[in-house]
Amino acid sequence: MTPQAVRFFDRRKFMWDGEAYDSRPAAEAKRSDYEAQQFETQLIEEDARFLLYTRRVVKEVVVEGETPAA
Repeated sequence: MTPQAVRFFDRRKFMWDGEAYDSRPAAEAKRSDYEAQQFETQLIEEDARFLLYTRRVVKEVVVEGETPAA
C-alpha cells in the first residue's frame, strides 16, 4: 500500500518525505535531521513501517530584482 503524500495533523498540512523506514531508530534519526533544519515533523507507524511527515512555515520572503513597471 502506498502511503498518503499529504496528511493533516491538528489542521496543519504535512508532506510525506517519500521514505518508508523499517525501524523506529532509523526514522528518528532522519526526524532529528529535519528538525535541525527547522522542519516540524510527525512520525507514524503504518503497516509495520514508519512514515515521516514534515512541514516548514515560511517566515521570510526575500524578493530580488527591480519592481516591474506599471
